[in-house]
Amino acid sequence: MSTDNKPQGRSRSAKGRDTGLRHRNLPLLLLHARESVIAQFRPVLNAHGVTEQQWRIVRALLERGPLEPRQIVDVCRISSPSLAGVLARMDDLGLVHRERHANDARRVSVTLTDRSRALAAAMAPQIEAVYQTLEAHIGRDFIDRFYATLDELIELMEGLEPDSPE
Repeated sequence: MSTDNKPQGRSRSAKGRDTGLRHRNLPLLLLHARESVIAQFRPVLNAHGVTEQQWRIVRALLERGPLEPRQIVDVCRISSPSLAGVLARMDDLGLVHRERHANDARRVSVTLTDRSRALAAAMAPQIEAVYQTLEAHIGRDFIDRFYATLDELIELMEGLEPDSPE
């Protein structure tokens, strides 16, 4: 992987054909990076019978406290239609409790149950061990720079509206 800042030139297909595109496929690179990272955590999640989406929700509720579904959508990057099904399954499994607000029956607050807190506590040492493995493999300095770069990218992307195709 090149770390210099040279322009990449035109993108070429695997067979060397000019694609007409100047930039590398950033969304695909981000997906590859995500898959490489989540693959390290998947065995822990699978061993505890937790999906990636369920773990994102548990982790968000652990860190932030009770949230409304719209907040979970934003924090966990799960589509609203998907979230409805995930929360229903988590409720059936006894991992979350959904409660209507007293002042506004349209609003729902999602909280963790004792069962999900115990599950998270049991998983925490294994999750932290994965982070230690990643840190040993790619280096603490790289991880710190990468967190900072991701935070900066997220901040810079806020408010940028996608262009409509012409």
